[in-house]
Amino acid sequence: MRYAAPPYMNDLLPVSPSGEGWRHTARWRAVESIFRRVCLQYGYREIRTPVMESTELFQRAVGEGTDIVSKEMFTFTDRGGRSMTLRPEGTAPVIRAYLENKLYADSPLQKLYYITHVYRYERGQKGRYREHQQTGVEAIGSQDPAIDAEVITLAMEFYRRLGITQTELLLNSVGCPVCRPRYRDALREYARPLLHSMSRDNQRRFEVNPLRMLDSKEEADRAAMKGAPKLTEYLCEECHTHFARLQEYLCALEVRFTLNSHLVRGFDYYTKTAFEIICPALGAQNAIGGGGRYDGLVEECGGEPTPGIGFGIGTERCLIALEQLGIALPLEDESPIAFIAALGEEAKLHAIKLLHALRRAEIPSEFGYDNRSLKAQMRLANRLNARFVIMLGEDEVRQGSAQIKDFHNGGAQESVRLSEVTDWIFRKAEPHAKA
Repeated sequence: MRYAAPPYMNDLLPVSPSGEGWRHTARWRAVESIFRRVCLQYGYREIRTPVMESTELFQRAVGEGTDIVSKEMFTFTDRGGRSMTLRPEGTAPVIRAYLENKLYADSPLQKLYYITHVYRYERGQKGRYREHQQTGVEAIGSQDPAIDAEVITLAMEFYRRLGITQTELLLNSVGCPVCRPRYRDALREYARPLLHSMSRDNQRRFEVNPLRMLDSKEEADRAAMKGAPKLTEYLCEECHTHFARLQEYLCALEVRFTLNSHLVRGFDYYTKTAFEIICPALGAQNAIGGGGRYDGLVEECGGEPTPGIGFGIGTERCLIALEQLGIALPLEDESPIAFIAALGEEAKLHAIKLLHALRRAEIPSEFGYDNRSLKAQMRLANRLNARFVIMLGEDEVRQGSAQIKDFHNGGAQESVRLSEVTDWIFRKAEPHAKA
């Protein structure tokens, strides 16, 4: 019987697959490392949540009328009869953890980041997978538009550190429960005579979530909604002031942006600020991240009224963008510093002890198992790109020494006492060992 990964879910490998270098685990670690560093420099701390949550959490938080809840969630009944769902997004679980663990008691403003996998049963394509990794931040507890600017700036700085500089920030305000109903009525009034020319999805959204009509990717829908009224023209005074201040802060920080009146997010919990980051050089699939404010979400999940803002970025999208743009990340060197080649059982025993000593000294080391010939072991050391090859045979064991080749020094060979090999290697490879 042959097995394969589930549709649109991917294996990540220690080697770079031909034509799909973004699946190389070393590249993932490089992106994650940069994201962690940026988050820590901005004062965000890591949070990790379970892979599944109560289905009701997403129904209440994300919204019954959203595509994610109505069509895309992986939901099942567990053995206790509870309806559970693999998380389809990162924010609602963070809010649940924030409330359950009373993080608000630690500080009135919680600045959190996560690197997590999310699951959506959607139409798969390159860059859009049913299991994908999302990196994100959440700033919970402040309604200051300056924190909106910080969150947006953090996202833009992350892309800059990756080398993706050809980005465009799209910005909009989606209002609040005070001003949005009036806009929703105006939008329905505009769209009603055009419904016959729209997709079934947009006809459904007309009833349950009219703002999402603006975000349709169908050409007929986009053409029909082109002349729709702008939400920013219906903002209440509070939302208008918040949006104006945010733009002032971004201008002060020299973060360029484009106002986009059709920009809405896919979740019901968004209020006020909505933003998306695109990379035009990537063509049709150019969205590489986005987020917004969710001032009613904590209350919706059972807490006190608490403002918040965050974003989510797909790791796969970042890696594919890097590949398409020809940007190479500095990758961690996974090759061993030392390789031990042993001939004979007595030499093998000493080699195993030496291998253990090298690793305890934090020197990445490998060994030629399976009693192969010296020639075969040397080929393996070369394939692994080891800097030093430590050769042990019967003569070396009797003399209490080892022959060491340094391939970073033209293959120069030196005899070193067995008791001094670890220190000798460490001194020679000290910069590498410390890294």
